[in-house]
Amino acid sequence: MTMDTQRAPYPPVAVTARLDSPLSRWLWLVKWILVIPHWFVLVFLWIAFFVVTVIAFFAVLFTERYPRGLFDFNLGVLRWSWRVSYYAYGALGTDRYPPFSLGPEPDYPARLDIAYPKRLSRSLVLVKWWLLAIPHYLIIAFFTGGARADWWGGGLIALLSVIAGFALTFTERYPRDLFALVVGLNRWVLRVAAYACLMTDAYPPFRLDQGGEELDQGGEEPDGAR
Repeated sequence: MTMDTQRAPYPPVAVTARLDSPLSRWLWLVKWILVIPHWFVLVFLWIAFFVVTVIAFFAVLFTERYPRGLFDFNLGVLRWSWRVSYYAYGALGTDRYPPFSLGPEPDYPARLDIAYPKRLSRSLVLVKWWLLAIPHYLIIAFFTGGARADWWGGGLIALLSVIAGFALTFTERYPRDLFALVVGLNRWVLRVAAYACLMTDAYPPFRLDQGGEELDQGGEEPDGAR
């Protein structure tokens, strides 16, 4: 599987991932236990995420602005979730234990950045999260295993990650094409999450952008892209 390097970039959301090597042949079998402390914390963080999103909804509706402190918190929750997912059964792309952090953690192999919007549409905030995003919800439900659209409900992403785990066990290698596909699926989910949670007005493309790197603003792959 190869990425189409002519695709247009999607500037608001940048999802990057680096496949670590070597990876343990057996650690993936117990990662579901190792990430339990993260899942416990994330339950409370996602409750807070929902409350913050409701507050941001009214802020955008009346001021056309997403308060920066609320934006940074929700971005932090998404970053934390992406790192845990990448370590566990959303990718199995690293054996480095994810940090308990809302910050960007630039040294971690899975990263997420969302450009802060100076202004957001008052009219779009009323419909994008429940109406305009419905076509994407139907697609990512297949990726993630249900209407919850998370990484813990099974679905195609988890299935492909488990296949990668078995490949590691028997060959000690993570198939590169499979890695590119898994990251592409996660990228789609995270783009939709950012849009549906009111963090951007840019509608996510119906496009599977595979590989560990994003395109830059000029439409070219960065040097060293996988």
